[in-house]
Amino acid sequence: MLEPGLHLVCVALVAADLLARALRIKWLLGGLDCRVTLLQAFRLNAYGDAACAVTPLRIGGEPARLAGMLAARVPASAGFVAISLEVLAAWPVIILAAVTVFLLLGRDWWLTAGPALGSAAASGWPWVVALIVASVAAWLVARRWIQRPGARMIRRPLRRVAVYWRRMPALPLLASMPLTLVNVASRVGLLVVLAQALPQPPAFAPLVVGSFVLIYSQLVLPTPSGAGVVDLGFLSGAAGDLGPAEASLLFWWRFYTSGVGILLGGLLFLQAWASRRQIRYISPRPPDTISREELHQS
Repeated sequence: MLEPGLHLVCVALVAADLLARALRIKWLLGGLDCRVTLLQAFRLNAYGDAACAVTPLRIGGEPARLAGMLAARVPASAGFVAISLEVLAAWPVIILAAVTVFLLLGRDWWLTAGPALGSAAASGWPWVVALIVASVAAWLVARRWIQRPGARMIRRPLRRVAVYWRRMPALPLLASMPLTLVNVASRVGLLVVLAQALPQPPAFAPLVVGSFVLIYSQLVLPTPSGAGVVDLGFLSGAAGDLGPAEASLLFWWRFYTSGVGILLGGLLFLQAWASRRQIRYISPRPPDTISREELHQS
């Protein structure tokens, strides 16, 4: 049973992540002269989080965010460019963080988690083979989808990314980098915090490196949120020996890393859908049915 204080810290980390990413896309859109409120930025990111968590290869995430931008009256071309700039600015930060983590802590992590992961892979080799086959199949399907005529039309605005990159002020791009660090640190820190509920938590190195691997391996795994593979790695000791409470920790870690995004995105989508339906039922009176007396009274 987790202490309430640990839940509060996890909620704070999730809130920091959501706020940092909302500010990041808000500032990038502002650099393209597309003003959105912080609430609109939060909403469109929530759509993307939910879609990423429930679609293979996270393929639904960016289209869902683009739909949120269109709902906020952001032009489609500006939305494409903002998302592309966000990715191009975020990945160097993520790669630098990964290199730093593995250089400082990777050896200790491998000495602790390597034997357990190797044993799990050897005993579950059919799952490893199935994962490779599924990954290749998923990438082939994604590539075929990108080659469709409709997708080629979507790709056309992206060819002007270099032009918009030169027009984008440097400040939003530079400001997005520390926000990406907040995103990485808060998500990786969730497992470190949750593990403090154990009587004897694993060492710092296995927790940090294992958490990093479990989080970012989901970007390349074919199943939604890396379901199955990530869970197997978690239970096989990717973050160290979590003891008998590992199933409970897996549940809460999944809740804070994926479940919160699904709930927020789903609830906000249903709220927006209900609002649109309500607006459709309120039809204005045609102008030719309004009398002159009503016009004078108004």
